[in-house]
Amino acid sequence: MHRSTIIVAGGSGKRLGGPVPKQFQTVKGRPLLMWTIEAFHRFDPAMPLIVVLPQEHFDIWKALCMGHRFMLPHEVVAGGAQRWHSVKAGLEKVEGIGLVAVHDGVRPLVSEALIARCFDAADRHAAAIPTVPVVPSIRETTADGSRALDRAKLLAVQTPQCFHTDLLRKAFEQAFDSSFTDEASLVERLGVKVALVEGEENNIKVTTAMDLRIVELILP
Repeated sequence: MHRSTIIVAGGSGKRLGGPVPKQFQTVKGRPLLMWTIEAFHRFDPAMPLIVVLPQEHFDIWKALCMGHRFMLPHEVVAGGAQRWHSVKAGLEKVEGIGLVAVHDGVRPLVSEALIARCFDAADRHAAAIPTVPVVPSIRETTADGSRALDRAKLLAVQTPQCFHTDLLRKAFEQAFDSSFTDEASLVERLGVKVALVEGEENNIKVTTAMDLRIVELILP
């Protein structure tokens, strides 16, 4: 089945700090986003890759690609104010019927095996997301203070989130909702059950300076 991937890289990196957005911060000599794109290219060199960036970052990205001689094929699309708008913009560039993955641009450690598991599960179930067990103890704030939650019943969600293209397109026909958190939650509003795939502990989303250091240690 035809596959495409949307890589969303619209973060400002305020929590990470630094002179440039986090997707452009350098790890082992190259911007994070390049490592992420390369991971999907390794999985399937023929798969169309759509990278969603803020319009104001286009020139920065072009200069980085030229400076690093980064020639892997990908289409750059202007994102929107929030993730919902950015994914929708990327989805409009996906051609044909098949499978589409949505991945965070700052998850550069995603493995080919994980990408394959997510696509395979989406092929069978129409929608699939990778998850990992929640390790820390979790508490929920309440009107009276807080209460402990049973972490055995909780899972942390990762990307790539994979779907039949026609299903994701239908999901994005729904009106924008500021409570939108990820593509799976939008699909579930259609009454579609989302399959869970075993994620990977290394598949972290770079948010803090510590995350960046961890990625640098793990990358080959």
